[in-house]
Amino acid sequence: MSKEELIKLLEPVVEQLGFELADIEVRLGGQDGLLRLYIDKDGGIDVEDCQSVSRQVSAILDVEDPLPGNYTLEVSSPGLDRTLTKPSHFQRFMGEDIRVKLRFPLEGRRNFRGALRSANEENIEVEVDGESHSLSLATIESARLVPSL
Repeated sequence: MSKEELIKLLEPVVEQLGFELADIEVRLGGQDGLLRLYIDKDGGIDVEDCQSVSRQVSAILDVEDPLPGNYTLEVSSPGLDRTLTKPSHFQRFMGEDIRVKLRFPLEGRRNFRGALRSANEENIEVEVDGESHSLSLATIESARLVPSL
């Protein structure tokens, strides 16, 4: 089962509990497989939130059995440097500093770090050193928040 199919299976369960499924990580093979869910909500995540989601998701995984072999289920907060993967993630964190890596160079560069100025369903705009760059979501390999400490 692909990552996208797992998200379609698990996202409704997580959302029904009042959380956002921020991302998932899947590493299978051997005896050390891992399925890690990153959940979030306004106000942050605590241990009880992770336990609640873990119980519900475990039940779904037991019934649906979507992954081969043995694996460990982990539920975690996305952290201060959370991954941004959906248009809604970018829209939520407007004005924050982000780090973006593109699949292919744009204007001779693949890496951008700056303030997220706008976001819609197709593009984001990042201001780097006073210069705006419009980046297509389809070309983004990875994007993360840059924590301000």
